[in-house]
Amino acid sequence: MSKSTVVVTRQLPQAAIEPILERCNARYWDSEEPIVRSTLLEWVEGADGLYCLLTETVDDELLDAAGPSLRVVATMSVGYDHVDVAALRKREILLGNTPGVLTETTAELALALLLATARRLPEGTHAVQSGTWPSWRPMWLTGRDIHGSTVGLVGLGRIGAAFARMLGGFGCRILYTGPREKPEAAREVGATFAPIDTLLQESDYVAVHCPLNDQTRSLFSGEAFRKMKPTAVFINTSRGGVVDQEALYDALVQGEIAAAGLDVTDPEPLPADHPLVSLDNCVILPHIGSATIATRTKMAVMTTENLLAGVEGRPLPNSVDLS
Repeated sequence: MSKSTVVVTRQLPQAAIEPILERCNARYWDSEEPIVRSTLLEWVEGADGLYCLLTETVDDELLDAAGPSLRVVATMSVGYDHVDVAALRKREILLGNTPGVLTETTAELALALLLATARRLPEGTHAVQSGTWPSWRPMWLTGRDIHGSTVGLVGLGRIGAAFARMLGGFGCRILYTGPREKPEAAREVGATFAPIDTLLQESDYVAVHCPLNDQTRSLFSGEAFRKMKPTAVFINTSRGGVVDQEALYDALVQGEIAAAGLDVTDPEPLPADHPLVSLDNCVILPHIGSATIATRTKMAVMTTENLLAGVEGRPLPNSVDLS
């Protein structure tokens, strides 16, 4: 039996790449840097499967270049806003992703970002490193308490619910909003549903855990930030496109909100000269929500399993419903 041809767009852990090399003819971009688009368009021609990351846009151009042989796209991510779902559906191409595996890890990062932003930890570290640490002063680098606060979650999916559970020890009041109420999940974490305007007005911390889609793109605009408390802290670990970053900058500079913590931006990487980077009250991380050794390895292996199942004619272990 002839081997299937697949394209792999990034350097992978051995546990993920070895099965592919053994069972397929692989066009393997063995680099930590993203594959060049022109190379990807060339390599994908005649391929049966595509293993991609968030950095690759899977659209009509790419699928046309692949031709009718392409049977599966496996993305090493939970989100798939970089994939044109309608274009896959039209061609009857399967899509696999990695749900569930990064839930706890990303929720931990969201909590770490919340703590770092609220307690101004990067500013403190900078003071130590730069030699500007003064003698003890009663109100120097004073941050905000999390215990006893109201935390508003925009999205109560897997990650949002895990984040809420982790806040349990802080005695927070938890509000959540979304397209529909989730009474069972809310009951498990002690959360109360609220319309988004109410959540914005009452929350001391607003944490975003929703997917990026047509309904959530630029959800956090100037209007949204003006509804928040001037003492509020905004946290985003979902997708950068959920936020109007110019509006966020204005809100932080004008004191409409107190601080922001971001693990995701638009674009990524965010240029070092971007206005948000210059602000002491904006903590920015380089999209490391799922970045632990165990989680990233598991994600890579799950993607391999989806890819191999697709090219070998088996059901995908984690298939996205494209209907």
